[in-house]
Amino acid sequence: MRGSLQAYKKVSVDSQLSAASPHKVIQMLMAGAIERLIQGKAAMLQGDIAVKGERLGKALDIVISLRTCLSMDEGGEIASNLDALYDFMIRQISEANRDNLDAPIDDVIDILREIKSAWDQIPAEYHNITQAGA
Repeated sequence: MRGSLQAYKKVSVDSQLSAASPHKVIQMLMAGAIERLIQGKAAMLQGDIAVKGERLGKALDIVISLRTCLSMDEGGEIASNLDALYDFMIRQISEANRDNLDAPIDDVIDILREIKSAWDQIPAEYHNITQAGA
């Protein structure tokens, strides 16, 4: 049953991604990172080291992906600030995983929620605009 549910979730995510704007993909990545961080923290608090490592590893991969998506040439100061925040988050997740600390996970969740909240407030008419199209 669990395998069927996981397969269904994967198909659902894959179908959402195939129809998603770049803006929506970033929203999904941020939500996914937050979810994995919450799961990783819960596993840590329960002493489930394997699940903790797997979930925090996935969250780390997502944050690294978000960082690599930044357009430093077009993004200016905002991209530079996000780059510094993503670097900080990468270090915090790594420290939390290595040292079994939950406070750095909370810090990263808070930062991601704040960034996602701002991202979510961008009006729909701007979701597909690129520098070339502006």
